[in-house]
Amino acid sequence: MKHNAQKIAISVYGARDTHNKSFEVLESAETLGTIIAQHDCTVTIPATTGFPFWVAKGAYNSGAQVVGFSPAANEREHVEVYNLPTDYMNTIIYSGFGYAGADLLLSRSSDAIIFGYGGLETVHEFWVAFQENKPIGILKGQWETDEILFGLLRGNESTFDHNRIIFDDDPQRLVEQLIKRARQEKVQSYHV
Repeated sequence: MKHNAQKIAISVYGARDTHNKSFEVLESAETLGTIIAQHDCTVTIPATTGFPFWVAKGAYNSGAQVVGFSPAANEREHVEVYNLPTDYMNTIIYSGFGYAGADLLLSRSSDAIIFGYGGLETVHEFWVAFQENKPIGILKGQWETDEILFGLLRGNESTFDHNRIIFDDDPQRLVEQLIKRARQEKVQSYHV
């Protein structure tokens, strides 16, 4: 029986704290969300502030389904304890597992993962995605995240599939390449 594959789910990670960053960083996040939406993908993000929030804004305002993954156990904890937003997400999954557990759940729920401007937490998020063997896109930009992640990979070339990790400074091209790779991994048929 032919399987009608679900939409591709693309996750975007990045720094929660963008207060000291230029408008261009936030604009690049919003543009990335818009581009993913234009490709009719579901956007999965950490339900947080910063770079993922702006990705969600761009995707949501462009009509995409946006699913946030929260470290909190419920909405009250999400808002009152973690001080996280609920804007620009159609659905929030309250994991109750803290940030580390929510990262694992988010990575496993996504078909491909993009990293933009990031902070220390982004290194952990990258490691989780890397271990899950997902197609990974690293958006190069006016930040050091791409260089840091490339540095982590340097010297470990034998431990990963080079076709799974893409570095690109063009968000349109990056999204298109990730969608192509994610589609190759989707189940094409099943038997009942």
